[in-house]
Order: sequence, then structure tokens, then C-alpha cells
Amino acid sequence: MDATSQGQTNEASIRYEGWRIVGVCFVLATFGWALGFYGQSVYLAELQRVHGWPASTIATATTFFYLVGALLVAFVSEAMRALGPRNTLLAGVGMLSIATVLLGQITAPWQLYAVNVLLAFGWAGTSLGAITNTLGMWFDKKRGMAISLALNGASFGGIVGVPLLVAASNAFGFAGATMAAVGAMLLLLLPVILIFVGHPPHRAAVGNSAVANAPSSTRIRAQAIRDIAFLSVTIAFAFGLFAQVGFIVHLISFLDPVIGRERAAAAVSLLTVMAVVGRVLFSTVIDRLNQRLASAFSFLSQAVALAIVINFHSDALIFLACALFGFSVGNLITLPALIVQREFDPRAFGVLVSLITSVTQVTYAFGPGIVGWLKDISGSYSVPFYSCMALQVIAAVMIMVRGAAKTPRS
Repeated sequence: MDATSQGQTNEASIRYEGWRIVGVCFVLATFGWALGFYGQSVYLAELQRVHGWPASTIATATTFFYLVGALLVAFVSEAMRALGPRNTLLAGVGMLSIATVLLGQITAPWQLYAVNVLLAFGWAGTSLGAITNTLGMWFDKKRGMAISLALNGASFGGIVGVPLLVAASNAFGFAGATMAAVGAMLLLLLPVILIFVGHPPHRAAVGNSAVANAPSSTRIRAQAIRDIAFLSVTIAFAFGLFAQVGFIVHLISFLDPVIGRERAAAAVSLLTVMAVVGRVLFSTVIDRLNQRLASAFSFLSQAVALAIVINFHSDALIFLACALFGFSVGNLITLPALIVQREFDPRAFGVLVSLITSVTQVTYAFGPGIVGWLKDISGSYSVPFYSCMALQVIAAVMIMVRGAAKTPRS
């Protein structure tokens, strides 16, 4: 085998085609999170401004979006198997595009719920489940690095996409902004998906016999929900992400009276930047680490950051705590897939990752609401943030419960 052919099949080679798929998934994550996840805060403000609808009505529709999306994510692996990665990603981009444009055209609250169903289909086809399933077809040994690098697009979508969406709304109106965002997404994503996302190389390597002997998705899920090794991962990250999302959504509201709105916004920006830094640094070593132990340290570091934020009002300490908390934000999204890859049958990877993503998304969908509810009852953020800190500590203990995987990695 010559050097060229080795480069085409060696995941460590810069010439390996899988790294082009990482680039595609980075762009996909940028638009998926900008329009599907972070964009929800923009939609709430703009729909209130344009239509005067109550915030509770729009926020309830957002929770509905997350819940529908969580149910759909569980079946992304089947979509990939039936349609192939290229067609699945194209379908996700198409539905995300149509839903985003329709958000700028709706005139009644019931239409918002209908559009959010379509938006949930688009989110499922452009977010974590679709990206990890796609990269799982091209990578094995370097899967951790590939997923980590691709998911930096999620942070990029929050850092760049949301301010641009707000600026476009100010310049063109909300309807014009949604059409401009969709135009940019289609212009950038459609060509790269059509050109670079083809047949994954591992499909031939696995062979027809392995595919024929692969357990059904229903059987994999049935085994997983009775498997301590799987449940410990799922519940730990459900708790951790519940606390993470609940804290981040309420961070500006908490910090505003403490350090002022401008410094609070800067603290959130620092948290987001550190999420990118943490994910990039982890990507270089994550495949060689004890990933359960790394997860436990990530949970505990966020618990320490919460303790600092609650008890100290020094600007420097608050910024330090936000940086510490942010360092693990991206990795808590990446680590579940890597633990599944290492501990379970590779044929079950797509189904198990989609299942974990579905469960955690259902859980963290309620995070902001419950944190707000506890704040209203107690009169301050101490009780909800201490509750989040307790969940992080429980998650750190739970993730170390390994059990014996019933679908072990062969």
C-alpha cells in the first residue's frame, strides 16, 4: 500500500477524508445551534416585539420544541441507516430552513406550536444525534477528537450566529432576518454536504455479515434500559446537563444586580469562549483518558464554580468561576458518546448515543423552568443554584458506577 492510499484510510492522516466530514459537521453544528438552540432566545424577544404575545406562551412553545426534538433524536440512527448520512443531513437542513422562515411569517400562537414541530425535526437532523452518528461512520480511533472539533461549531453558533441574527432583525425585521439566515445556511451547507458527504469507509470494512448479525434497534434499547452501565451514564449526564442548562439560562439574571449587566454579559461570553477552549484541549487527549473519571472531574469542577458564584461577589472570582464552569460545558456534550464508544458494542453506537441524547434533552428542557420556579418560591437564586450543585455532585458519583455492560464492546 502506497503513502497516498494509507493517507486515505488512516484516521491520523491529514489526507483522511473523514476530516472533511468534521468540517461539514462543524458548519452544520454552527447553523443547527444558532437557529435551533441559541436562536430560541432571539425568537422569544422578536415574537414578543412583533406580536405582543406573553413570554409564557412563547416559552411554553420552546419547551414543547425541546421535548418533541428529544423524542425525534432517539430515532436519528434509524434515519441514518435507512436514508444514509447525506440524505439525513439534507433533510435536517431542509426542515430547519422551512421552519425558520415560517417563524417570521406566523400570525397566531397555535402556528408557533406547529412550526416548532417542524423546527424539532430540523434540530434532530442537524444537532448532536446527527453529528455523532455521522462521524461514527468515518471514525473509530480518533472519534473523540473528531466529535470534539465538530461540536465547536455549536459554541461558534452561539458566539457569532445569535448576534448576527439580532443585527439582521434590527436591519431587516424579524421576517427578513429569518430569510437571510436561511439563505446563508443553504448557500454554505448544501454544497459541502453534496460534495463531501458520501459513503462512509467503515461500511465496507464492517461487511455484510456483521450488518446482518447486528441487533435490532428495539432490542438494543430494551437491553440498555436494564443495563446499569448504560443507566449510570444516562442519568449522570441528565442530572449534569439539567444543572448546566438551568444555570446558564439564568446566569445574566443572577449576575445583573451583582456586577451589572455589561459585566454579566462579559461573564457569559467568557463562559462560552472557555467551552471552546476546553473542548479543543480535551480533543487532543480525550481518547486516551479514563472518560468516566474525566466526566466526574467535569461535574465536580462545575459544582465548585457554582459554590464560588453563590458565595462570593468579587468580580474577579465570579469571572474565574464562569471560566471554570465553561471549561467543561462543551465536554459534557461530547463525553457520553465517547463512553458509549469505549464500553459498548460498536454496532449499537448510533442507537445508544441517540437514546442518551433524547433522555438528556427531555431532562434539561425543564432545567430553566424549575430553576426559575425555585427562585420565585425561595426569593433568591441560592436554593436553585445549590440544588444544581448537588445534582452535579450526584452525577460525579453516579458516573463512576460502571456495572457490567450487557452490550459490551467486542
